[in-house]
Amino acid sequence: MQAPTMFGNRRVAPDTIALRSYAPLPGFGILPVNAHVIHARQPVLVDTGMATLHDDFMRELRSAIDPAELRWIWLTHMDADHVGNLRAVLAEAPQARVVTNYLGMGKMGLQQLPLDRVYLLNPGQALDAGDRHLVALQPPCYDAPETMALFDARTHTLFSADCFGALMAEPADRTQDMTAAALREGIAGWSAIDAPWLRRMPGSHLALSLAMLRDFMPETVLGSHLPPAPGMADVLFDCLMAARDALPFVGPDQAAMERLLAWQQAA
Repeated sequence: MQAPTMFGNRRVAPDTIALRSYAPLPGFGILPVNAHVIHARQPVLVDTGMATLHDDFMRELRSAIDPAELRWIWLTHMDADHVGNLRAVLAEAPQARVVTNYLGMGKMGLQQLPLDRVYLLNPGQALDAGDRHLVALQPPCYDAPETMALFDARTHTLFSADCFGALMAEPADRTQDMTAAALREGIAGWSAIDAPWLRRMPGSHLALSLAMLRDFMPETVLGSHLPPAPGMADVLFDCLMAARDALPFVGPDQAAMERLLAWQQAA
């Protein structure tokens, strides 16, 4: 896989459709990049994918829902792979408001993203989507301080943002399709890249953060960078605890990158 690729959409939890794509990380495999549509009474789009996949993303979104029906666009955080198609979605979703927090709104402004339809929420508060409440949470592991994961109290689905993301050798329909070793190593590898501070976090603090998630009793975990994981919350919690012991990430320098690119071109 030489470029980001859209893998279509599919149902991954009750009332929930994943818009799936993968991004290559040369030398490290691939990374899932997911957005999600929640078919609530007031429909919600969670994140807006990568701008490089604009046409494919918008096609899959329209296949999952008429964008004009969207009432909320929940941005877990302001990284480019989460806000890449925000302008395009807003143009086709005139009634939708953008859910973020004060820091997220500030970062939107720095990126010259529109602020006139922002709806501010803080971790611990909930959004009323008509037939369910979506609880805002700060996950145990993240790369941006404005990150807000969410828990769908009706379907017991946890949308975990970057937390529990995993580097992968090849696409998978479900996390269960990965071997236990591949999942553990994938989460450790991604955590070392995305949240290098995790290895300095006291184990007791991480355990407390995970216990707060466990109290919600999620039946399915849907990560921005993980295949859908029904019935695997405890496994993911254990993998994240183990990721504290991962070696620090050191990326290739220029010479190593040139060798890698030359090898890929010759393959």
